[in-house]
Amino acid sequence: MQSFLKADNKMMKTLKSPLFLGLLLIAFLCPVSAQETFDVIIQEPQKPHLAPETPEPLPRTYRELSLGMGLDDLKAALQKDSLFTFRGDRDVSFLPVREQTLIETTGLSFIRRAFFQLVDGKSFIMAFALDTRLVDHYSVFTSFVKKYGEPSALSPSETVWENDETRVSIERPLTVKYIDKAVFNGLIDESKALESRQLFLRQEFLNDF
Repeated sequence: MQSFLKADNKMMKTLKSPLFLGLLLIAFLCPVSAQETFDVIIQEPQKPHLAPETPEPLPRTYRELSLGMGLDDLKAALQKDSLFTFRGDRDVSFLPVREQTLIETTGLSFIRRAFFQLVDGKSFIMAFALDTRLVDHYSVFTSFVKKYGEPSALSPSETVWENDETRVSIERPLTVKYIDKAVFNGLIDESKALESRQLFLRQEFLNDF
């Protein structure tokens, strides 16, 4: 009888021990099958949609400067714009290709330098190199997306918005460029035709031997 009571007391101590209670709790909480699993789905936060439902038309003008502007009008606009330190004719040079003119001037504040290329007296390229100490690429990109929608093309070197008439790009490190596509494509076609003619004349010359 005494041995039975001792065994019973020993069992009660075991049942009350913290180790036993911990094992019992684990057994209660564990799934019935070791292979049973629970799928937990954590949704990623949605990125804000920046592009407007109705984007604005692509710009051909920056401040009072625009594609298609004549040389004298462009010089006058630069002269009165406080964002540029235009020095007049000292910033104008004539290129030895098809009546082309280049204006290169420095800027103040957010613009480091500005370039304007003209052909037949009309501007067809405007480029503005921005100061990356004062403005960053992402800020310019998001500003464009909010106004003009998602870009037409995106690459590590540039982001492009374009339509039939105009091509606007943000080029790294940070240059905003406006191009008149009709004029630019026309110059490319002329260049290809000239190259083709030069190759033809070269071949004709070689055939004479």
